[in-house]
Amino acid sequence: MAEATRYRRRRFRINGWQMFACLFTGLFALVCLYPFLLVISGSFTPKDESIRYGFRLIPHGFTTASYQALFVNGRTIINGYKVTVFVTVVGTALSLGVNSMLGWALSRKVMPARKFFNFYVLFTMLFSGGMVPWYIVCVNYLHLKDTIFALLFPSMVSAWNIFLLRNYFTSVPEEMYESARIDGARDFRIYWNIYLPLSTPVLATVTLFTALGYWNDWWLGLMLIDKSELHPLQLLLRNIISNIQYLQTMEQNPEIQRMMASIPGDGVKMALVIITTGPIILLYPFLQRYFVKGIMVGAVKG
Repeated sequence: MAEATRYRRRRFRINGWQMFACLFTGLFALVCLYPFLLVISGSFTPKDESIRYGFRLIPHGFTTASYQALFVNGRTIINGYKVTVFVTVVGTALSLGVNSMLGWALSRKVMPARKFFNFYVLFTMLFSGGMVPWYIVCVNYLHLKDTIFALLFPSMVSAWNIFLLRNYFTSVPEEMYESARIDGARDFRIYWNIYLPLSTPVLATVTLFTALGYWNDWWLGLMLIDKSELHPLQLLLRNIISNIQYLQTMEQNPEIQRMMASIPGDGVKMALVIITTGPIILLYPFLQRYFVKGIMVGAVKG
């Protein structure tokens, strides 16, 4: 009887800690979610109300003026979405393939000049040639100017991702490689059929990093793309925000002043956040369970 009582008390204490952990995690999640909900609410808040009362979680008024200002030319925005989605999907796939193959090669101890290539990759993390030499190489030698490849190739190789993958591949038991070689498998088959299936966590982590980089990039479009039909979404929306801010400074023009009176400047920025982060945030539910494991194992082992 006494043992049963002690067991029930111990179980109650454990359940109590679990309830406290769940409650604390839920409250923390609400705190993290509150700014995002406030941004959604602010994007629909009328300009007069935002000036008078500020932004509230539940606005008294409702307007779509911020989104109308961004979608003045809907076809251009849709085309920017197409370019960004294509660059994100294709660029992530190509980057994952190149970085994983180089990371796997650097993890092999029998690779000739392995130390030199490891140092070569590390050197690119510490030093760069500068923006002007980078631009000359991209335009005069690689001929990427005004091509879709200008949005893909310059960001394809990442030294950080290579070392992350290399460290994870190093943690795979060497016996698996040796047994596959005894069975007659060549290096690429071992990499494709053995190492990649075992590296799902770190591959998911690198996929998330790379996809976010391609989705949020506007710098390559600004530097290398002059054709408007090849402008990515982020660059288009950046130009729209810049134009609105410029028009707001032209107070001496009464026509522009009347037009800008109904456009909430801060609301447009919040609508921009919703438009740009909405699609890419869908990646998180699929990759979240691999993220922590991949970043920890790939960073510590090796």
